[in-house]
Amino acid sequence: MKPRRSVLYMPGANERALEKAKTIPADALILDLEDAVSPDAKEAARDRVCAAVGNYGSREVTIRVNGLDTEWHDADLRAAAAAGPAAVVVPKVNSAAEVHNIERALELGGAPDHTKIWAMVETPVAMLHAEEIAAASERLTVLVMGTNDLAKELHAEFVPGRGPLLGGLSLCLLAARATGKVILDGVYNDVKDLEGFEAECEQGRQYGFDGKTLIHPAQVEPCNRIFAPSEEEIDRSRRIIEAFEEAQKEGRGVVTVDGRMIENLHVENARRVLALAEAVKS
Repeated sequence: MKPRRSVLYMPGANERALEKAKTIPADALILDLEDAVSPDAKEAARDRVCAAVGNYGSREVTIRVNGLDTEWHDADLRAAAAAGPAAVVVPKVNSAAEVHNIERALELGGAPDHTKIWAMVETPVAMLHAEEIAAASERLTVLVMGTNDLAKELHAEFVPGRGPLLGGLSLCLLAARATGKVILDGVYNDVKDLEGFEAECEQGRQYGFDGKTLIHPAQVEPCNRIFAPSEEEIDRSRRIIEAFEEAQKEGRGVVTVDGRMIENLHVENARRVLALAEAVKS
């Protein structure tokens, strides 16, 4: 299991930020060629980001290219394919056909097998076709929620609890789980509101997201903590597995832990918790 609790956007045009990223304990980085880069800096940022891909040790490093409808998209994909990051993050993916086109472009560009596709789903069309997008390619491994763009497209307000966005978030979560993909929650915009940020991390974890995309280094520590299993969860998971295995040896069909009946689904979830805890430690 590969932990993706915290996935931090880093501006591709900012050389100091790319250097600082080496010291930030995010599980993964998105070196950004899109929103964080002005039009006149796109080419220089592309060269800088592609050269930086191998500079972050064992960290999972991805490149966000410009959107399919922009003049920079094709060149970004070619350069990213040659650089061979862990993944290419593509904004505003709206259909399975677009995933196929991205996959073809990476293959033509000579991208290594380890370079995956992370599809950003951030429009009403993408919400309604999330399962088709997620299932379109084995090379596509992660869905990334683009909550800012989704709110804009819906004419929705940003409110605590994200009520206006929950329908779309739920559709994408269902699609990710139905197709065996990882799914990352969207960003939290107010970098000074750590209390609100932590509440949104808690909500994302409760919903089932694997992690969250971030826009500031200060968000990394609380995000890592909230999306990692607590000591209480780890202890309970161990006790569930031990009790279940002991009951199987004794031929008992009913198992209880802390007064609650345990079934296979609880054991599977306990094993997932322990696997994530182990991955986080390593």
